[in-house]
Amino acid sequence: MITETIFALATPPGRGAIAILRLSGPGVDTTLSALGAGASRARMASLRNLSHGGAILDQALVLRFPGPASYTGEDCAELHLHGGRAVVEAVAEALTELGLRPAEPGEFTRRAFEHGRMDLAQAEAVADLIDAETASQRSQALGQLDGALSRTYARFRTDLLKALALVEAEIDFPDEDVPDNLARMAGPVLDSLIADLRQALADAARGERVRSGYRIVLIGETNAGKSSLFNALVAREAAIVTPVAGTTRDVLDAELIIGGYAVTLSDTAGLRLSEDVVEVEGVRRARARAEAAELRLWVRAPGDIPGQAATLIRPGDLTVLTKADLGPVVTDDADTVVVSTATGTGLAALHDRIAARLMADLAGTDFPAVTRERHRRRLVEALAAVEAGRAALDHGPEMAGDDLRRAATALGRVTGAIGVEDILGEVFSTFCIGK
Repeated sequence: MITETIFALATPPGRGAIAILRLSGPGVDTTLSALGAGASRARMASLRNLSHGGAILDQALVLRFPGPASYTGEDCAELHLHGGRAVVEAVAEALTELGLRPAEPGEFTRRAFEHGRMDLAQAEAVADLIDAETASQRSQALGQLDGALSRTYARFRTDLLKALALVEAEIDFPDEDVPDNLARMAGPVLDSLIADLRQALADAARGERVRSGYRIVLIGETNAGKSSLFNALVAREAAIVTPVAGTTRDVLDAELIIGGYAVTLSDTAGLRLSEDVVEVEGVRRARARAEAAELRLWVRAPGDIPGQAATLIRPGDLTVLTKADLGPVVTDDADTVVVSTATGTGLAALHDRIAARLMADLAGTDFPAVTRERHRRRLVEALAAVEAGRAALDHGPEMAGDDLRRAATALGRVTGAIGVEDILGEVFSTFCIGK
């Protein structure tokens, strides 16, 4: 049972116009009274002189949110202070002396989860919403906070429990007046569920890419113009450009937004055979990064003979012919874009092609069933258990029942409905203090 009252700064630290301290716990009303704000009405801003030990701390707006209709489900309050560091420190010191303690990262949202104000998937969405830097990340986080991901897993579990009920009925009531081969009736239900889980896993990367960023890698031979193109796309001189072949030795990353999606763009070492140990390592890293990317841009200069980069290209990747300012470049390949970083020719077209690829890969009508690696692991576990249970139906309902219960547990752990204690630390450790 929670007995401690906690507080934390809910606005960025440092000097500002306003600083907000949040309070939550059974001692909120007592604390407000001790500070001289005990007469504050619920859910209405009240201007109060906060004092402690006979000294005025600040003139602040006080908002009180009685539980259970509050963010955490407990009694809560917000102190809207003037944003000077001395003011915040004085009020925080007073709260500590009154018996409150500073909150741990994510503790407000963890208490909201523990009081049933949200499930675990919605709690994760709070952190994603705070971290959102693009329209797509914001939209996905809001959908998850609204319960879209939770409803998906609830549907999976409903189908699974329906099949499990049929199996359990045959196990528990073998001599009762129930239909013959009742467990066999679970087969079609499980077949449909297996198809749904496989489809969810096939689409799993979409939600993770929206949340963490879509990976695009520039690959090509030395002096193909990769670093110049990299600088043009990120709109700054991020990479060193020289006429010397092999200038780029390591992977250089830049974060940018294209078409409303977060993108990690990587410049890599030119791919060629070399006896230089540094360059060999650079080529190894380039190849590894290219293999892991969602999209590769094969950068080629006029007259380049296809080399090692050609072996890394996959269907759907783009070829970028550079240095168009040096002479006419003609191509009828739909997957090729002609550019000049010197004049800017073709850069807008390349940007549009990348944006179209992002839309094709990341947009979807259905909310993704995976937005974190944790969700993926549980889906894989659940699918394996359901497939095992489906196969076991041919041998006996007892064997199938164990597998289906294991699958139900895996799905329940995504939203926190089952076995939550061992994953709370994993979820809430990533939160900022004050949320």
